[in-house]
Amino acid sequence: MVVIDATTLMLLFHPTAKPPLDELTGEPLTKCKERIELLLQNLSKGGIQVMVPTPVLSEILVTSGADKARILAEINNAYAFKIQPFDMLAAVEVAVLTDPDLQSNKVLTEDETKAKVKFDRQIIAIAKVAGVKTIYSDDGRLGKKAAANGITVVKTSDLPLPPEPPQGELPLQAQKDDEEE
Repeated sequence: MVVIDATTLMLLFHPTAKPPLDELTGEPLTKCKERIELLLQNLSKGGIQVMVPTPVLSEILVTSGADKARILAEINNAYAFKIQPFDMLAAVEVAVLTDPDLQSNKVLTEDETKAKVKFDRQIIAIAKVAGVKTIYSDDGRLGKKAAANGITVVKTSDLPLPPEPPQGELPLQAQKDDEEE
């Protein structure tokens, strides 16, 4: 099983979601939805489910507007996805994840909110309790915390592009065939 974060899942369900920047070009990454669809196909072929922690599901639904019911049904009814709740073991794991920051009196930066940090810790805790070793995410802060906890982070830019469809007949070849007749 692998985990998917809201930053990646939004690229699948929200056509207007802002894509991450391509680290090589600095431009918005292209074909994000197609990359994620290919990932899901490949994972499904391998019998690997994608865990959607309930904090991720919440983030997706909050930004879904009138599409909430449709997206929830798609996630809930697809074998590829498994919704994973924040339970007692995950709550204990969050406490363990939080202890070092409390002891060091870590100060949050401007773009970090307590709620965001708590969501990130909940996602990581749910993954750790389930024994997950890979998370798909474009959230840098979540990625750093996940990596520090032994979870491999895969960004959308790391995902392969789907193969191009085979090319059809070239117009010049069709023209040549017409001339021979």
